[in-house]
Amino acid sequence: MKDWNSPVYAFFNPTPEIIEIDGCRAHNFKCQARNCKTKKHVRSCWGDEVLKAADEAKDAKEVCQRIVGSFLQNGLITASFKCKGKGKVTYSHCQHTCAETSLHPFDIVKDCAFQSLLKTGRPDYYIPSPSTVLCDRVTTMLQEYNSKINFTTDSWSSPNHHALVTFSAHFEHKGEPLSIPLDVVEVGKVKKTHLCRYV
Repeated sequence: MKDWNSPVYAFFNPTPEIIEIDGCRAHNFKCQARNCKTKKHVRSCWGDEVLKAADEAKDAKEVCQRIVGSFLQNGLITASFKCKGKGKVTYSHCQHTCAETSLHPFDIVKDCAFQSLLKTGRPDYYIPSPSTVLCDRVTTMLQEYNSKINFTTDSWSSPNHHALVTFSAHFEHKGEPLSIPLDVVEVGKVKKTHLCRYV
């Protein structure tokens, strides 16, 4: 049990009981949630938000103290996090779906995991619909904009080891700050000789 350090163990009693099922020994983990009768898994008893927050924790001890403790005190996972902006804070560790991997850049905009990724920490970000992106309305709006536009890039590696880069535009529209993702690109192999040429 010393090596069981996955964050999900924080939702169960620290010492599981050993039971026998058809002559085979098994661990029986008792859920710590009140009135839990199913004892299936964390998602059914605690909800998706708590499970997602636990996945981001480094170990079971942190989950026990920070996430489970605050949830049991007032029943809300958002009590553990300070909310920025107007919307609800959500976190995701979802795998990339076919929209990200099939080179359909406009379909990715409506993907829930993609929206969650872009809105993590900033739930008030505006993400345009696929038809808006497809019709180049954003391009026209940015070209006709009469003030400064800030552009940013962000890169990361997906769980399947693909390097991705996103390009975003940040500006003020009708008195409200807007952040719009412009494109998500999968980065191919970069050779060292090409890098040296431009440095």
